[in-house]
Amino acid sequence: MRKFTAIIAAAVREGFSDVHITGGHPMVYRKNGRIQAEDSVRWTPQEVDGLVRKLLTPNQLRELAREWSSDLALSVYGVRLRLNVFNTTRGVSLAIRLLPGTIPTVDKLNLHPSMEQIAEVKAGLVLMCGATGSGKSTTIAAVVDEINRNRAAHIVTLEDPIEYRYLSKKSFIEQRELGTHVPTFEKGLLDVLREDPDVIVIGELREPEVMRLTLNAAESGHLVIASLHATNAEDALYRLCNSFPVEAQEEIRFQLASTLQWIIIQQLTFREDIGFRIPVLSIVRGTQAVKGLIRENKIPQIESAIQMGKADGMFTMERYLRDFIGAKKNFVPPSENFKPSPEISQDIIYTSPLVDPDASILRPRRPAPVQEVKPAAVPGQQADFGPEEHVHSFDEKATVDELIAQIKNSKKFKE
Repeated sequence: MRKFTAIIAAAVREGFSDVHITGGHPMVYRKNGRIQAEDSVRWTPQEVDGLVRKLLTPNQLRELAREWSSDLALSVYGVRLRLNVFNTTRGVSLAIRLLPGTIPTVDKLNLHPSMEQIAEVKAGLVLMCGATGSGKSTTIAAVVDEINRNRAAHIVTLEDPIEYRYLSKKSFIEQRELGTHVPTFEKGLLDVLREDPDVIVIGELREPEVMRLTLNAAESGHLVIASLHATNAEDALYRLCNSFPVEAQEEIRFQLASTLQWIIIQQLTFREDIGFRIPVLSIVRGTQAVKGLIRENKIPQIESAIQMGKADGMFTMERYLRDFIGAKKNFVPPSENFKPSPEISQDIIYTSPLVDPDASILRPRRPAPVQEVKPAAVPGQQADFGPEEHVHSFDEKATVDELIAQIKNSKKFKE
């Protein structure tokens, strides 16, 4: 752990977006979109095994043994990390993505300001598309936190894994992680409609049943924000429609036409003049013209609709580069967004023994104290298990007004 935390400290200091650790090979990192190796840092396969045993929970270790890979997110001294642990010819390897401890705003991500308008949408489907590593999750987090800051809503997220932990502001946010709090996205989507949501966030649309339930949720009057692997709007629509049998595709197109609000395609492009990558978007708005093309199965004409939709706030990537990026004078460097900082949420992380028998010996786990990441190696330490929470008891026969008075007079409420 000492060696690992030192690497994370160096990665933050040097502005690495990704770090790769595998046995018997120099450490590899990505900076400004470019892969490079550090010959001075090597791990033996046995050292990698030992690190993985330290980082993964018992459930995640069982998943690794069963599935030969595991996805997780954790914090190391205030730096939020997303890890994929997987089996290779060199043994177990780790792909590590560095995330900001606080959620960047739309402006700080160098995104078009119209993205803030998604927070005003009350119902319908918003698709965030792009390749792996294009920043979809971070953009979704910025949009969700925009909602969180500006209106009272109940937001439920289904994620794989939880990357950003939100602090409820005007909104009430509950997060569920695949494999930790919910067995499948299908089960999570069946549950969520009984949980009084206003906004539903889905980590990724992969399976047809998840897509169907997502469209149903959007059709029933909720705002649904979901990510999808697609390179352009036409590809995104085809992926959704063609995931279903031919006889069901017309119904799916009608659901899409009735619910679609936005399709955003995101790529990261390196700019030589500023020395770092910035997001370049294609934006489709759910206008009547776009909805009509989807309903009539004229999806190949979507690109023409984007080109004609400038007045409606639509962008092709070429227009986005010319009209927005070309006119923008100041860009926020990724190092500012991804610098180490305390996590925005300091809620305890608790696994109830009611849903996980293996957790019965554990007490509520509090976030480890945030320490400043310095250039020197940061000493590793185990997670801090704080004292058990004090539980205040109340009179079950009291009236509502009496209960409110008891709560306000309790020691914990005053603190």
